[in-house]
Amino acid sequence: MPSALFSPFPLRGVTLPNRIVVSPMCQYVAEDGSATDWHLMHLGQLAMGAAGLLFTEATAVSAEGRITHGCLGLYSDANEAALGRVVQFCRRHGVAVLGIQLAHAGRKGSARTPLAGGTALAEGERPWTTLAPSALPYGPGWHTPQAMGAAELAAVKGQFTEAAMRAARLGFDLVELHMAHGYLLHQFLSPISNRRDDQYGGASESRMRYPLEVFESVRAALPPGTALGVRVSATDWVEGGWTPAETVALAKRLKALGCDFVDVSSGGLDPRQKVPLGPGYQVPFAAQVKRESGIPTMAVGLITEAEQAEGIVVAGDADLVALGRAIMDDPRWAWRAAAALGADTPYASQYVRAHPKFWPGARRKAA
Repeated sequence: MPSALFSPFPLRGVTLPNRIVVSPMCQYVAEDGSATDWHLMHLGQLAMGAAGLLFTEATAVSAEGRITHGCLGLYSDANEAALGRVVQFCRRHGVAVLGIQLAHAGRKGSARTPLAGGTALAEGERPWTTLAPSALPYGPGWHTPQAMGAAELAAVKGQFTEAAMRAARLGFDLVELHMAHGYLLHQFLSPISNRRDDQYGGASESRMRYPLEVFESVRAALPPGTALGVRVSATDWVEGGWTPAETVALAKRLKALGCDFVDVSSGGLDPRQKVPLGPGYQVPFAAQVKRESGIPTMAVGLITEAEQAEGIVVAGDADLVALGRAIMDDPRWAWRAAAALGADTPYASQYVRAHPKFWPGARRKAA
C-alpha cells in the first residue's frame, strides 16, 4: 500500500509533495528583526530535508510585536531584504514548499529568550510597551500591557496586512497567522485575557471578531493563489478558558472567509495551565476540528515516529503532520520516514547521491 504520509496534498495554489510539515521554531538570533546567517543555515538545511512544507519561525509584524529582541520580523525594508536572501537560497537549492508564520506577541512580548529565563525584560534591558486586548499581565512579574484602543486595533491589523504583502513579494507559497500560544490574537479569543466590554469582548462571537477581521484583511491582501491558514490553541488548559468547542466554531468562521487550513496546537495563554503531555496529545483536537468543521487540519505535538505520523493521516485525524524538535534533532527525519514506510521523497540535487537508490550504504545501514 502506498504511504499516506508521502502522498501529495493540495492547498489552494500549491500542492505539497507530502504531508510532513516543519513547524515554526523560534531561534532568537535576528538583528532588529532581520534574518542573519544563522537563518540561512537553519532554514537552508531544513529546505533540503524533504518535508513537504517548511515554515519560518514566528515572524513579528512590528518591532513591538516581537517576543524578544532576537525575534525575526517582517516590518521593514531591511527585514524584507534579509529574509529575501534566505528565501532565494531555499528556492534555489531546497525541495520544500515555503511558508511563513506571521505573529504579534501582545502581552507576552518584551521578554528575555528562553535560555535567559523567558521572563519579562527589566529596566536597562530595553523593554518596550506591550499591547493586549485588556490591561492584564501574562503572569506575576510581567509588564502590564496597554489595552488596545481604536487606533491600536487599526494599526496592528494594518501591520499584519503589510507583513503579508511583504511575504507575497518574497514569494512565499503559504502564510499562517498565529492565533495560538497566548500571543496577541489568542489573547483576544480567550476570556481569561480578554475582559473588554466593547464589540471585541464578552461573548465568544465577540471575542472572535478582531482575529477574524485581521484574517479578512490579510486574505484580501494576498494573491488569490496564496494559501492562508491559522495556528490555534484548541484549549487553554485552564478552567474558564478557551475551549475546543469554541475552536470548532472559529474554524467554521475562518473556513467561510477563505481559510485553507487550521494548525491545531494548545496552551500558552496562562502560566497556570496543566498540560497532560504524551505522544500525540494534541491530535484529538485536530481530529475534532477537521471532523466538525470540514476544514483541513495540521496535527502537532510529540509526534516523533514515522509510523505514528502515518497512522494520524491514515486514520483521517489530520491532513498534515507538523514536527518541531523531532526535525531539530534530525533534519533528515523525512528521509528516514520514507525509508521506514517504503516511500520515496525528493532529494536536493547536491544530496541525491545519498538516496537509497544510488547509495549502497543505505542497504547496509538498513540491514
